[in-house]
Amino acid sequence: MKFSVALSSVKFGLIAALLVLFGTLNPTQAANYEEIDWVALMPEDDLSALLNRPEFLNDIADGSAADSVDDFASKQLEDEQAQRYQQALVSTRVIEAFDGKAIRIPGFIVPLEQNDEQKATAFFVVPYFGACLHMPPPPPNQILYVEYKEGIAVENLYDPYWFEGTVKIDNHESALGTSAYSLVLDSFALYEE
Repeated sequence: MKFSVALSSVKFGLIAALLVLFGTLNPTQAANYEEIDWVALMPEDDLSALLNRPEFLNDIADGSAADSVDDFASKQLEDEQAQRYQQALVSTRVIEAFDGKAIRIPGFIVPLEQNDEQKATAFFVVPYFGACLHMPPPPPNQILYVEYKEGIAVENLYDPYWFEGTVKIDNHESALGTSAYSLVLDSFALYEE
């Protein structure tokens, strides 16, 4: 009986020592990730501008030639509300407090680069997909750029994931868009509430 208790104590001690060792060797795995919503990454006045879109945009037919962020961005607007909305659509303004913060956030993968196994090794993480004025693409301060050497096999672009990692304030431009943040990825999993 004493041998059994002593053996259990040794096992517990060994497990505790291993947890401490692994926590020391890989501090990001031991980090407490703050679960955030996407709007937390956006300055309040940008969010307010996007939530208060100009009324005249409601008159543009969904799918028409005028239903384009590029078309809207090229217009010289006199209305202050419309100008602010136009600026918020492409804002790279960030929340400095997120630099170096460990977060957990849900999102979708937009592949930018793939390895030989067709896994996404560089990609944007976005809160949603969109491509018109009625559902414009996320502004840069709502996009995270990720480089992940191991790659992620993306079977369906509409599959959401949970991402855990450390935020860096870092602009990244590609043909598919611009991000105002990057994420040093520690882990990912298919989204489940």
